[in-house]
Amino acid sequence: MSRTRRRGAGSAGKRHQIATKKIPMLKHLTRNLPCVEPLSPEQIERIDHESMRILEEVGVVYRDPIALKQWADAGARVDGERVYADRAMIKELIKTIPKDVTLNARDPEKTVKLGGENSIFVPMTGAPYMRDLEGVRRNPGIADLGTFHKLSHMLPAIHSSAHHIIEPMDLPVAYRHLHITYSSMKYSDKTFMGMTTSGKNSEDVLDMCAILFGADYMEENPVVTGNVNGNSPLVWDETMLSALRAFAKRKQVVLISPFVLGGANTPASTVPAVVQLNAEALSCLAYSQIVRAGAPVIYGHYLSTVSMKSGAPMAGTPEISLMNFMIGQMARYYDLPWRTSNTLGGAKTFDAQAGYESASTMMAVMLSGAHYIWHSAGWNEAGMHCSIAKFVVDAEQCAMGYRMAEGPKWDDFDEALAAVRDIGPGGHYLGHPHTLANFERGFFMPELFDNNSIEQWKAEGSKEITQRALEYAKKLLKEYEEPKLDEAKNEELLAYIAKRESEIPADGGLNQEF
Repeated sequence: MSRTRRRGAGSAGKRHQIATKKIPMLKHLTRNLPCVEPLSPEQIERIDHESMRILEEVGVVYRDPIALKQWADAGARVDGERVYADRAMIKELIKTIPKDVTLNARDPEKTVKLGGENSIFVPMTGAPYMRDLEGVRRNPGIADLGTFHKLSHMLPAIHSSAHHIIEPMDLPVAYRHLHITYSSMKYSDKTFMGMTTSGKNSEDVLDMCAILFGADYMEENPVVTGNVNGNSPLVWDETMLSALRAFAKRKQVVLISPFVLGGANTPASTVPAVVQLNAEALSCLAYSQIVRAGAPVIYGHYLSTVSMKSGAPMAGTPEISLMNFMIGQMARYYDLPWRTSNTLGGAKTFDAQAGYESASTMMAVMLSGAHYIWHSAGWNEAGMHCSIAKFVVDAEQCAMGYRMAEGPKWDDFDEALAAVRDIGPGGHYLGHPHTLANFERGFFMPELFDNNSIEQWKAEGSKEITQRALEYAKKLLKEYEEPKLDEAKNEELLAYIAKRESEIPADGGLNQEF
């Protein structure tokens, strides 16, 4: 089914598209820098061999009767809840995983590709607190989530509105997934994520996607991503596996993400930690293809190390960078798209620690070759809060990382060298035609960093980065124009939410996603 023939796409919708202001978005990043690869071919083979030995000899626990039966039917040895799959089976299964993914957005111009040399930036999700437009740390609500989705829509280097960037605490847990999905769809026409807090919640999300995009269209075109976390070490549970099945059956993208706290639920050593993570990821990647061969899935992880002093997760450490480099090599070894986490930090405010941690993380991520770069804006306090100030600065950092990873540009090489001959010794280039034609794109000029003299900085109010960022966020929100949903589809989405709220008991659990 073509996009133009989906239900509700009539002349009124076309007129509205013409009238709505277009917000520019950087297309998916096509990387032109070499990746950092600390592993030799022999070391890659050794990690692969030891990962397969874990799957064959230690096994992986699947706390899910459906998955256990499917593994047994596929030929794996199943003993109680433990699955033992040999390396030939694992490698045969992962062959059917697509190597590249296209994520289709409501605005086709914002459709993105990932895999190979292509990458995208996605905001953080899952924060139970926020720092708001006044810098106050507090509980968020559904309107605050809408604020973050609006900012995601406005920021050029952010390719997705994600889903529950912050938890809307003013809604019952049992209904949150419905309103979170609606907010993702309503306030941005970029691609988005779907809640995977249970199999049934995932089905609700996918039903809403079918209303927006069309069920037939979704069969051949991914429109949403879900995430499933493993319980490291070596456990996958029914909640996550039921969500995986819901997405895989409808050929929507799933991030397969072991939850790694290096030194706590992995060995306290980088290479062995990668071996375990690799085994965990491969086991569930292979399972996804038992559910449906050809289902689009992404090799992933949530990666942190743990302070041996306090047990708290850390970010921006050298071992995390090394593990990202190694995981990138393993994903390329299996020819799989992969995800990582970006701009992580444990700082309690948007301070120097937050900046250093995030910058260290981003540099490693950009040089690791990751494709789905999650948690790229707002993450602070080990994910406990999302900061609006940090959100917009992180997004600008993503734009800077984007520019770096594009690599050197040669398209104006001859014209620029001609300017050298025009200017000669002792001159300057500020008024040269080449400079006037290229100054906006020649060198990245951050909006949120202050590079003026201290006198000029004082004259403008001595504003530090947090104040500048909050003023910028307020400006963006003032300029925001909602990319209106087709009226018929909007009514159908709201009717679906009302119907499901009448059917779902107003109690339930919350599963955090990382």
